[in-house]
Amino acid sequence: MFKDLNQTWDLDVFFPGGSRSEAFAQYLDRLEADVKEFVDEVEKVPADSSEWVRRIERAQELTKRLRQASAFISCLDAQDVHDRLSRVLGGRVRQIHASFSSAMTVMDRQMMDVPDDRWEALVSSEELKPVAFNLNERRTRAKNRLPVEQEILVNELSVDGYQGWSDLYDLVTGRMTLTIVEDGKEVKLSPGQASNRMSHPDPAFRRHVMERWEEAWAKEADLCALALNRLAGYRLALYRRRGWDSVLREPLEMNRMSQATLDVMWDTINKNKDRLVEYMKRKKEFLGLKELGWQDLGAPVGKAQSKMTYQEAAEFIVEQFGTVSEKMARLAEKAFRERWIEAEDRPGKRMGGFCTSFPESKQSRIFVTFSGTLGNVATVAHELGHAFHQSVMNDLPPMAQQYAMNVAETASTFSEMVVADAAVRAAKDRDEKLLLVDDKLQRATSLLMNIQARFLFEVRFYEERRKGMVSVPRLNELMVEAQKEAFAGALDLYHPHFWASKLHFYNTRVPFYNFPYTFGFLFSAGVYSWAKEAGKGFEERYIGLLRDTGRMQVEDLAKKHIGCDLTKPDFWQSAIDLVLSDLPEYLELTAAGSEG
Repeated sequence: MFKDLNQTWDLDVFFPGGSRSEAFAQYLDRLEADVKEFVDEVEKVPADSSEWVRRIERAQELTKRLRQASAFISCLDAQDVHDRLSRVLGGRVRQIHASFSSAMTVMDRQMMDVPDDRWEALVSSEELKPVAFNLNERRTRAKNRLPVEQEILVNELSVDGYQGWSDLYDLVTGRMTLTIVEDGKEVKLSPGQASNRMSHPDPAFRRHVMERWEEAWAKEADLCALALNRLAGYRLALYRRRGWDSVLREPLEMNRMSQATLDVMWDTINKNKDRLVEYMKRKKEFLGLKELGWQDLGAPVGKAQSKMTYQEAAEFIVEQFGTVSEKMARLAEKAFRERWIEAEDRPGKRMGGFCTSFPESKQSRIFVTFSGTLGNVATVAHELGHAFHQSVMNDLPPMAQQYAMNVAETASTFSEMVVADAAVRAAKDRDEKLLLVDDKLQRATSLLMNIQARFLFEVRFYEERRKGMVSVPRLNELMVEAQKEAFAGALDLYHPHFWASKLHFYNTRVPFYNFPYTFGFLFSAGVYSWAKEAGKGFEERYIGLLRDTGRMQVEDLAKKHIGCDLTKPDFWQSAIDLVLSDLPEYLELTAAGSEG
């Protein structure tokens, strides 16, 4: 199917020349000028419906262009953390975005002042009906914000203040290297490369990498703590001024999700912890470990080879996508052939993986560091799911494409599940099946326990931050306490500096960048179960669900497309049962005793 796949992405198709691209510089000049014109324009209240329609359409067009510019910067930053010019350009894009956000704040307040009867007529018009949900949402949220002048000031100050702390974190972590001893030689690795070494089969080597990992983050802990405290302090001050008493109000609002749904999700997970603990205890016994540490969570089980070449991974993913959706398979094939994916394993890249969209070009770009592990294959499938999600929304108005993070994880995690189940079915022998089943249970542990530890840490950290700065030792304590609770005591060794090493805590775009992953994991399990029952009719119904993700509350989305109530435990229990359905087979496969 594929031959000589290039593992670096093609960005020149958008703006040739990278951070020195003249085309991109000209693009930003035009964008900046058009945003300035829009800022001046919104000072005048629209006189009639036609003026409102024109202005809203203009806002959506600028949104699309800002997303295009931001996506390009994200790619430049990720592919080379030493690209200083990219950081300068990123600052300029954020400044332009802040100006646009200020203009949108003014427009939101103008919407709020439109009488209800006139507003209903406006959003019911043929031109605006496709974005009626989004406009109503903006109007409602405007009522819970500060006076417009103060919100504009917040937007302007956030570029050099709030977002500046996130930039500092990126700068600190981007320059980091870890020195480990591998095959008798000292090797310098980026954090992303070191993270991949945590899946090494040798427990002594994993522990060695973990020790170096902790040492590296401990050296930067003071700077990370400073950034984390300032980010939290900013949010708390803003929430206080808005009259918000809960730090979860903004993330729940952004995820179009109720507190009741979040609470019942965590409660149902907690009631099923014994099954996850049973898996971890058996893994510890089977690996012959005296202590099960953080570094062992991703340890391979069994003697099967756990590597795939990039080409093998590409062919496997496309083939398995095709079993549930031909459109998914075609999108994945296009992504591999047309170099949408940056997969090369090299120093100087950012940690982690992501998918970003270029809405003007109707393309996506995927970032991973591929070393051939099963985890890498799962990550590529996951990010391709994001790309498919965006592809089925490309013809919708830009406002209706703005889906929340929790449902953003639906297509990605669904894609990951399809590939993981296929891998188990295709296992050549017992050892390979054991390795693959363990990999699925690892992901369940990560999404149901690791993510919960992050959530518990952040909730408690914010409570303490209300009283003042939180020290590095205390941050370590809070992190370990959260890990102990989330993992129900199943670990013997923890990761105190996880709060420093996880960039999600420093994201200024999405507060509480944690629980949406768990929601998406379990929600996609429900979708996956539905796919198995739906058969041939699934593809179009699935696309229908994805297209609604940017224009519905998640509870309404679930009722409409799956027929379930997310505020009740039944859905969550059935989803957990599905993601842990491999546990009996895992226990049977490991019943023979330790492999050590």
